Amino acid sequence: MTARTAHPGAGALRAAGGLALAGAAALAWASLVEVRWYTLREVTVPVLPAGQDPLRILHVSDLHLTPGQHRKVDWVRDLASLDPHLVVDTGDNWAHLEAMPALLRAFEPLLQLPGAFVLGSNDYVAPSFKNPARYLLPDARRTPAGPPVALPWRELVARLTGAGWIDLSNRRDVLEVDGRRLSLVGTDDAHLDRDRMPPAGGRDDARTSDGRSPAVDLHLGVTHAPYRRVLDAMHADGVDLTIAGHTHGGQLAVPFLGALTTNCDLDLRRAKGLHGWPGARPDRPAGAGSSWLHVSAGLGTSPYAPVRFACRPEATLLTLTSP
Repeated sequence: MTARTAHPGAGALRAAGGLALAGAAALAWASLVEVRWYTLREVTVPVLPAGQDPLRILHVSDLHLTPGQHRKVDWVRDLASLDPHLVVDTGDNWAHLEAMPALLRAFEPLLQLPGAFVLGSNDYVAPSFKNPARYLLPDARRTPAGPPVALPWRELVARLTGAGWIDLSNRRDVLEVDGRRLSLVGTDDAHLDRDRMPPAGGRDDARTSDGRSPAVDLHLGVTHAPYRRVLDAMHADGVDLTIAGHTHGGQLAVPFLGALTTNCDLDLRRAKGLHGWPGARPDRPAGAGSSWLHVSAGLGTSPYAPVRFACRPEATLLTLTSP
């Protein structure tokens, strides 16, 4: 018997060619178009006490700014025209040792407004190359192959706090904006295991031991990476709303299905957007006992993976209202 080698037919070849063409088109879209297709999300959160006027919070996250990203810088600068009452920055601001001038230019008009911030892992060290498949693992963190490139994060903190923004890295503070008194609690980056929930009762804690003081209109939690342990601690602390970033919304999503990863232990359905924690949204019957959670898909990517698909880069204007 003579063995014969099977050859694909013309139909199979056309199908393979079609798939290759579709893959190339998707890659071109993700790397040339969508990654720079910045969008502003507008979200309403019914969380303020009854009878209060709306309060606008601009949430910016994960710029991963590098020199030469002039369009991103101009887009971020223009966010000040929204006239928010408060700016919250949830970290990973840059991705390059020479990015400080560009970042300060991007933030310049926003720094004229009240603000609060925490840092992310890529505020401390520059990103390094990783196999993209690693992000599909339960824990994508790894020991770098070589010494990490330290970024001048202390100077960044000094610049932001010098402009009046509040550093919430493992600390509490109180802020008055638009005639409202806000108590704030934040943690440092959980992705680097730097998170430490600050103890209650400190100098800047505006709450009593048995709950929020009547003088406080909102208790806000701020963190970079929304690991479950941080969200649980925020919820136990009685926050009304936790604001986080880090996930990039999955960065590469499947249309109509969503994110493939959150790069932390947060579930995929909460990869971005407004949700409840630990259960459903508080404005739904099943959400009794939950607090609000907003996760931003962020504005940037690692320079080693400059693509986004079905997950546009974003900032969010959160309009807080009375129920």
